[in-house]
Amino acid sequence: MTDYLKPLTIGDVVIPTPLNLAPMAGQTNHAMRMMTRRFGDVGLVCTELLSSLALTRKIPQSYAMFDWQPSESPFAVQLFGADLDLMAEAARMVVADGAAIVDINMGCWVPKVAKTGAGAALMRDVCTATSVVKTVVDAVNVPVTVKIRAGWDPSNPTAVEFARAAEGVGVKAIAVHARFAVQGFTGEPDWSWIRKVKEAVSIPVIGNGDVLNAADARRMFDETGCDAVMIGRAALGRPWIFKQIAHELRTGEALPDPLPSEKIQACIDHSRLTLEATRLPERQAILELRGQLTKYSFGVPGSAAMREQLVHIDTLADVDRILLPMVERERAREQAQELVPVPAPL
Repeated sequence: MTDYLKPLTIGDVVIPTPLNLAPMAGQTNHAMRMMTRRFGDVGLVCTELLSSLALTRKIPQSYAMFDWQPSESPFAVQLFGADLDLMAEAARMVVADGAAIVDINMGCWVPKVAKTGAGAALMRDVCTATSVVKTVVDAVNVPVTVKIRAGWDPSNPTAVEFARAAEGVGVKAIAVHARFAVQGFTGEPDWSWIRKVKEAVSIPVIGNGDVLNAADARRMFDETGCDAVMIGRAALGRPWIFKQIAHELRTGEALPDPLPSEKIQACIDHSRLTLEATRLPERQAILELRGQLTKYSFGVPGSAAMREQLVHIDTLADVDRILLPMVERERAREQAQELVPVPAPL
């Protein structure tokens, strides 16, 4: 039986399982990262992408994203930017604050990032992209990784060329999102790009792109030979997905979703973790949290009403007012169902 769950080694950092949480803007804050840790079997966790320009200019909103805690270790901090000096300085700042790995974003396609020449726009020019990477590698004493796309568009597929260059200047692992930047998250990912990069380099390659369950993870490992799998949108509202995938890869048996009461309690815990770690004012933190909390409603009775109430929350007290009665209701329902006698077979 194939051992899909071998530890992943990035430089001198050993990640216990090869199921990693993808960095996601506005999503992978401290609470999200810790929720995956609580349920178990997540490998490396990563912050949302941080602007090197905003960090080095000490813009307060960016400093508010310094929400990581020692309990998360090892964790990666993802940076984006195209200015060599600013990227080096920002990398030194996050390492001084505890980052075990510095990840460089070369996959973000959204206009406000790409129009600055950063993110996936760097995939248009391998020379410039390599210079950015080398500058960061030379600036810090921790492993540097890069998250890339297949290229900017199908007319210029630069993933393999860049991966070789990045390995040559000291990058310790590469994550490949198997779409072109112009696709965003649309269309089918072409996992063959992950395989091509894996065949081109000797450093670990992490596959990314529409892994939703254990079957997808197994297929990605088998088809691409990647060393690890990165899970993003499928983990939103489902921090237990890593445990489910790991369990099925180990045993061949599917692990069911948590009970509705457990999902609602996880939603409450996520809220409280956010307020414990955030550097934002409570109302601002809760406003940013609304979209994350609604995703916990799937599979919960009365999910539509739950979502409708959560999109109007302003305080942690609002979360408790809405969700604590729901937890009690679902626990009572679940306990009652356990007490119902099982009919005897005819």
